[in-house]
Amino acid sequence: MDEPPRLRIAGLHHVTLICKSLDRSAAFYRNLLGMRMVKQTVSEDDQGARHLFFGDEEGRPGTLVTCLEYPQLEEGSVGTGSTHHFALAVASEDELSGWRDYLTSQGVACTEVMDRTFFKSIYLRDPDGHIVELASAGSGLEPDD
Repeated sequence: MDEPPRLRIAGLHHVTLICKSLDRSAAFYRNLLGMRMVKQTVSEDDQGARHLFFGDEEGRPGTLVTCLEYPQLEEGSVGTGSTHHFALAVASEDELSGWRDYLTSQGVACTEVMDRTFFKSIYLRDPDGHIVELASAGSGLEPDD
């Protein structure tokens, strides 16, 4: 008898952030980080909330960061149930160093380049305090047995 196909997760599709001001978020993700603004709309779940999508040139899943604007919400707190950070990929360690130089030249606080064993990265915060990691392409992780 044939077994049913195994269900699997194909990868990360997108990350959605709650933001106070989409203008500030656009200045960060589009103007500073150079992501393409793929779509401007309102949330399908809350027609009163503006919703921006940033991603690569084609707006492909796996490159998308979306921002929902809620200017009236209080600042969140870090703890169980919250997300610590998300990571955006850069092509190489050289490019990562270039990003760090560029960000510091723009007055953006970020960490030194950190060796994460399987890749290198830097951390910075967006205007709403979300921790963003820029991570170099690496060899990938070796799965544990």
